[in-house]
Amino acid sequence: MKLETLSVRVGREVEPTAGDVSPAIHLSTTFERDVDGQFSRGYSYGRADNPGRKALEQCITALEGGHDATAYSSGSAASLAVFSLLRPGDHVIAPVESYHGTAKQLRDIIGPMGVQYTFVDMTKVDAVRAALTPATKLVWIETPSNPMLNLSDIEALTSVAHGAGAIVCCDNTFATPVWQRPFRFGVDLVMHSSTKYFGGHSDVMGGTVVAREGGTLSERLRDYQGTAGNTPSPFDCWLIRRSLTTLACRVRAQTESAARIAEFLSGHKAVERVFYPGLASHRGHDIARRQMQGGFGAMLSFCVRGGRDEAFAVAGRMKYFLRATSLGGVESLVEHRASVEGPHTVTPQNLLRLSVGLEHVDDLLGDLEQALAGCCGAGFSRPENSQAKA
Repeated sequence: MKLETLSVRVGREVEPTAGDVSPAIHLSTTFERDVDGQFSRGYSYGRADNPGRKALEQCITALEGGHDATAYSSGSAASLAVFSLLRPGDHVIAPVESYHGTAKQLRDIIGPMGVQYTFVDMTKVDAVRAALTPATKLVWIETPSNPMLNLSDIEALTSVAHGAGAIVCCDNTFATPVWQRPFRFGVDLVMHSSTKYFGGHSDVMGGTVVAREGGTLSERLRDYQGTAGNTPSPFDCWLIRRSLTTLACRVRAQTESAARIAEFLSGHKAVERVFYPGLASHRGHDIARRQMQGGFGAMLSFCVRGGRDEAFAVAGRMKYFLRATSLGGVESLVEHRASVEGPHTVTPQNLLRLSVGLEHVDDLLGDLEQALAGCCGAGFSRPENSQAKA
């Protein structure tokens, strides 16, 4: 089945009792035992499993092409589940530029538990190779990266990591399985903040880890899920599963608009630099063309000419891009990432990150044009070879 069919059909079987076409929400925290003490219907307690959670996990597994998925209450809970696979004395390599919450977990939670970590420029395969030690057990990839949309070569990094006996987890939140399928390049785990494109409406939090194969990794994640208890509620599972049915059409429409916006910004005199993999000028464009499936996502960032104050001023003049954290929803958002990321940020102070929603692209372009008006050197002159490929 194609991705669109999988997103509608997997985990949305007709309810056997009343014939509901839309899945039911199973709110019960406990389930009846058989007279002999068994649970022949497959469920015993809400923390261990729930019909709605199982349906969600089945669908996400199918979309990523993996073996099994475990769902969590947030994206941070999902990344922490992966880090729970590590033990004192182990070593993990992670991107120097990534979602700041992932790095904070390594610094503030995993590191103090005795796990060593090294932050590396993941766009350089040799840098990752040099950072490997005999204790390296995990290489964490985030591509495209947050917020500067840097590209890591998944296949090359996975080969290097596996050669050293380490497993690989790829955060695929930005690209989604619509545009990128990391299992095709050999990674062991794929992680998502389901809060973003999977949920898609800025009204539910969640996270997921998908295992490529059955066996020890999958079993340990399943055990951790039930033991730690950081599972999504039945209603949260229902909301995310409902939204997955429109994932492909939402992401494709948002990506088409993002490509046009990237092209517009790349030719604006008030813009210093645009970060979008679909631009031929992007340093990771060739990698993106090779490992992304015909589209480059709906996230982009740009640097306003000037500094922090000029960036805040531009964001403050926007009317259709809402000033808010998060991404992947139907509404367009703008955020000054450096001020969110704190003292460890490597993000330029004049950078604004855009999450492109489902508003009409002409309205979004008009909003950006008026917000940039008045900046130093404002104006528009489209250079050659700035075309972003949708």
